[in-house]
Amino acid sequence: MKNKDIDGGNTFDWSRASKEYAQFRDIYPDEFYQRIISLGLCIKGQRVLDLGTGTGVLPRNLYRFGAKFVGADISENQIAEAKRLSLAAGMDIEYVVASAETVDFPPSSFDVITACQCFIYFDKAIALPKIHTMLNEKGRFCVLWVAWLPDEDEIAKTSEQLVLKYNPTWTGAGYTRPDMTMPEWSKKLFLLENAIAYNISIPFTRESWHGRMLACRGIGAYIIRSENSGF
Repeated sequence: MKNKDIDGGNTFDWSRASKEYAQFRDIYPDEFYQRIISLGLCIKGQRVLDLGTGTGVLPRNLYRFGAKFVGADISENQIAEAKRLSLAAGMDIEYVVASAETVDFPPSSFDVITACQCFIYFDKAIALPKIHTMLNEKGRFCVLWVAWLPDEDEIAKTSEQLVLKYNPTWTGAGYTRPDMTMPEWSKKLFLLENAIAYNISIPFTRESWHGRMLACRGIGAYIIRSENSGF
């Protein structure tokens, strides 16, 4: 995957970090999922498409609330891990290998479409009209993001500095609290219904934080270029 605005336009591939992602990125606390449910999203009777599903973190953790999920991701390895974890848990979740730009379902197929930790990668000119078409008349599009705050946490700050030491092109550092006004991209196709930001404590052990950093785009998914191989 390449994006001129991310990591200096260098290639990154989440398939390279799928094992670490499966083990260490399922970190969201129950409060995160309860917030989604409280908004009337991903509940029984709804059909939900989770874009950029990765290892199926969102569908697997919301499965208990009764929605029928489809998870889509550009990475075959991520989808393989999602299927493995879902099958082990006895969950009937459909998965497809497809990006937000290429996923293809008929118009009005879904009540909810979610994008967790992945919306920055979308080509919005292509993905947003497609999302709008796949939602039914009362459908809702939910963008979710959980991020550490390096200006408020010393471990996060030091970890970012270490990533940048070895991968100075990484643009995932320096996250700050988001602007909660209506985003420019939404105005032609969507109406802003809710914009919520809040602090939450997520505990890590030394091992789990190490694994979380291995699954970072700037490390595990980063492709080192070589003059000989062309990558």
